[in-house]
Amino acid sequence: MTVGEGRDRRVILVTRQTRLQELVARHNTLAQARFYLEHLQADFGDYLREDEAYSRSLRVTVEALEQWGRYQVVDRSLLANFVFDAKDVVVALGQDGLVANTMKYLDGHSLVGVNPEATRWDGILLPFRPEDLPTLLPEVAAGRRELRSVTMAEARMSDGQRLLAVNDLFIGPRSHTSALYEIGHAGRSELQSSSGLIVSTGMGSTAWLKSIVTGSLAISHAVGAEAAPAYRPAPWDTPALTFAVREPFPSRASQATIVFGHVDAAQPLRLRSRMPENGVIFSDGMENDFLRFTAGMEAVIAPAQRQGRLVV
Repeated sequence: MTVGEGRDRRVILVTRQTRLQELVARHNTLAQARFYLEHLQADFGDYLREDEAYSRSLRVTVEALEQWGRYQVVDRSLLANFVFDAKDVVVALGQDGLVANTMKYLDGHSLVGVNPEATRWDGILLPFRPEDLPTLLPEVAAGRRELRSVTMAEARMSDGQRLLAVNDLFIGPRSHTSALYEIGHAGRSELQSSSGLIVSTGMGSTAWLKSIVTGSLAISHAVGAEAAPAYRPAPWDTPALTFAVREPFPSRASQATIVFGHVDAAQPLRLRSRMPENGVIFSDGMENDFLRFTAGMEAVIAPAQRQGRLVV
């Protein structure tokens, strides 16, 4: 690798634990982890193969970073407290979820998604392999690679807290109870009881939102409604979000007319919690990445001002 433009920039490698590493941490030894899996009749060999493939990819990736010069390895569990420099180039070695989770903590940084095992992971957000890095990093650092913008969602709380999401925000109860809240959108408001609602970005519109809309359309058609047009996800950089209420329950005390819509900077979604306990807002399916949303608290949800920048 030759010395060139941008070589003074630090590369941050974000890694994750494999399923096997997580089990060993939970059960203390490899033997106990194996016993646990085989007792459940799970394929222990598959866990081993995944762990070995990730270890190989990690070695190749670190070798490329050693050639590069300045780099640091950070486990994803430490992202919330890690301080990125404005010039850092960030590389995420893992599944799509790791790329999405990493993007929430960045502000204008170029993010490279690297697939550790292409035969296992489709990797929509993982267009590169570890072997690509020696050629790729100089191009990224010098600003010669195309970047794809990704709109993120943001929940701002009445107590000053905020939470970003790359795919979606969930608002509702921590347990399988009803979510109680007041919802306001586009000049209308009502009290609702449901199993919670999600607010999806364009990137997230291919996942949880798609399953909710697909199920709703299928039920509607099954009870006699005309077939609706095929569902189409939104572009990743669309400057709007989409919300959907899950299983709204109309009653004397709750309505169910504001159940689906689009949210932008001019028309945010406003929610006030009526849940005495267990109300939460979490992002990207990570239940441990949450804000409390209990009675009296207000949340305003809109597209975030910052955008993700994914290297393609």
